[in-house]
Amino acid sequence: MAPSTLTKSIDRKRKRDGAEGSGNTERRSEEENFKQKVLLLSSRGVSHRMRHLMADIGTLLPHSKKDAKLDSKHQLYMVNELADLSSCNNALFFEARRRNDIYLWAAKTPNGPSIRFHLLNTHTMDELKMTGNCLKGSRPIVVFDQAFDESAHLRIIKEVLMQIFAVPRTARKAKPFVDHITSFSIADGKIWFRSFQIIDSPAPSVIDPIQAAEEATAAAIAEGISTKSSRSKASGGPRMTLSEIGPRFVLVPIKIFEGSFGGATLYANKEFVPPSQVYTAQKNERALKYQTKKADTLQNKARREEIKEESRRTGRPEQLEKRSIFA
Repeated sequence: MAPSTLTKSIDRKRKRDGAEGSGNTERRSEEENFKQKVLLLSSRGVSHRMRHLMADIGTLLPHSKKDAKLDSKHQLYMVNELADLSSCNNALFFEARRRNDIYLWAAKTPNGPSIRFHLLNTHTMDELKMTGNCLKGSRPIVVFDQAFDESAHLRIIKEVLMQIFAVPRTARKAKPFVDHITSFSIADGKIWFRSFQIIDSPAPSVIDPIQAAEEATAAAIAEGISTKSSRSKASGGPRMTLSEIGPRFVLVPIKIFEGSFGGATLYANKEFVPPSQVYTAQKNERALKYQTKKADTLQNKARREEIKEESRRTGRPEQLEKRSIFA
């Protein structure tokens, strides 16, 4: 090979290697710059159940960072400043109302959008005592129901929840394992949260090959299949099963805002009834029942007074006296 040709080929190879190296460097820098961190905090007045639920969610999210309780419930824009100080671009804020009503804010800070949920049917890991277990800090497979793609507001909810609950590969506390599933499903207009462990159970042929072959042969004879194909099915790979870990809770979407903890309303759930209205209706019902009972008591008392006055005027014994009733 001529020296000029050799020099040209070496130059081309260097350029190609340099381009590939720069591409890998840019890709690596993009992955390093892609960071998802979640700020986890609550307001004053949350119950012990909510504190345990926050601890469980923090365990499932190794890229989360806890903060102290927020004193003010009317200045929620302060959460954006706290997230900025903690280098977080997502926020989960538990807002307590009337001690028993809990609202969950899921927001992309600082520009939005943000979603306000009503939190129902909460069950913690310690309360459920499920058999499932997973490695602390492992990354989950986030699964969404197909119904999330049917409407625009559900697609927004799906995107926000996915960016919050999907643990990035570059998270500092994340382990390089995927051994559990985080599931979001829709039923009755509500979002149901579940967490499952992925269990790889060995094939029956590995546990007891003779018994597995006999069962497969008997099933094949009953179905009219050749024994050769049945044995090949019996010696299959491992079986995957799911075991629930916890926690459990239900989310009722109330409003979607354009900004983070405020802004224009993109979606409002018209079917949502605030718990305060439910409590007011129950209180009015109890008050009406008490008023009816009180009116009946006063009416009976007035009737007795009329009977006594009539018996005193006529001189005849009262109709409700024992000697008149049990004569």
